[in-house]
Amino acid sequence: MRHRTEKDAPQSAYLQLYHQLRKDIVSGVYPNGKKLPSKRLLAEQTGVSIITVEHAYAILCDEGYVESRERSGYFVSYSAADCFPVAEPTGTREMPSVRELVDDFPFSVLAKTMRRVLSEYGERILVKSPNNGCIELRKAIAAYLARCRGIYVAPSQIVIGSGAEYLYGLIVQLLGRERVFALENPSYEKIRRVYLANGVTCDMLRLGRDGIRTSELARTKASVLHVTPFHSFPSGITASAGKRSEYIRWAIERGGYIVEDDFDSEFTLSSKAEDTLFSLEPKCSVLYLNTFTKTIAPSMRLGYMVLPESLVDSFEKTVGFYSCTVPVFEQYVLAELLSNGDFERHINRVRRRRRRG
Repeated sequence: MRHRTEKDAPQSAYLQLYHQLRKDIVSGVYPNGKKLPSKRLLAEQTGVSIITVEHAYAILCDEGYVESRERSGYFVSYSAADCFPVAEPTGTREMPSVRELVDDFPFSVLAKTMRRVLSEYGERILVKSPNNGCIELRKAIAAYLARCRGIYVAPSQIVIGSGAEYLYGLIVQLLGRERVFALENPSYEKIRRVYLANGVTCDMLRLGRDGIRTSELARTKASVLHVTPFHSFPSGITASAGKRSEYIRWAIERGGYIVEDDFDSEFTLSSKAEDTLFSLEPKCSVLYLNTFTKTIAPSMRLGYMVLPESLVDSFEKTVGFYSCTVPVFEQYVLAELLSNGDFERHINRVRRRRRRG
């Protein structure tokens, strides 16, 4: 199959080559098990560098269309029986940026997992979820947090919900509307709006270079502190180790709580994930939140909250009667991705790309 790239095309050469190869694989031009042209041969055919070809092949490998065999080359690993086809863009629809493309969770891996869940779980996907979420997913999240984040909790401390905004509402009902909630200033506007909609008084605390200013922490009458220690939006500020310890002292001295919103922290450029506030004080003060909308897809409206041991019984009595808002099918799919390593492999690939680039 003859491939080519166009210098005047809106896409870079490696993305043009990637799309052509993916189309040939999905259409059966290169069937499952077929060896692809060598990097040198394909570079000569298309008039691009070997590095450009390597980049295109790397994306195909990451997405599960091909596999690299040492000293043998690249072989097609896609089978139409295992994957849903990926439609090529048509018309004038705007293409995603390069960063959006290479950071997306591989669709072929997600599709395979969905098919496996449908096949292996069968009618179990029709059963109502337990209120706090399926035990399979809560166990998988607990194991993932222990492996990767230094958070050691029981599945009973984990609550599944349809995104962070839903979980904010549960937190208000759990801790009480009479409390003042302190938020970072500036912060993601929707956080404040959700709390206000739930009848909470918010106090906006100004940020310094390494987190909320000490004078602001001393000034506020709040007893709940909502923070995003890793890359607060829109400031991009990351709380220093000293500031994280200060937050915890603040909560302990006031008998208050910290809502740790750990959005996007998996994609840190550091070789080691940032220490979470929860890992520093797991017993009483910190409620940990995270979602999969950034790490998998915006449509994956699935988040989770980790409760400190001291709040588990209170949560069950106060809001534990609410039904889980996430379909069990999505919960089982995510449990599989966490348990079989596909989620962590994706996170590690993105982190390596970002460090290179």
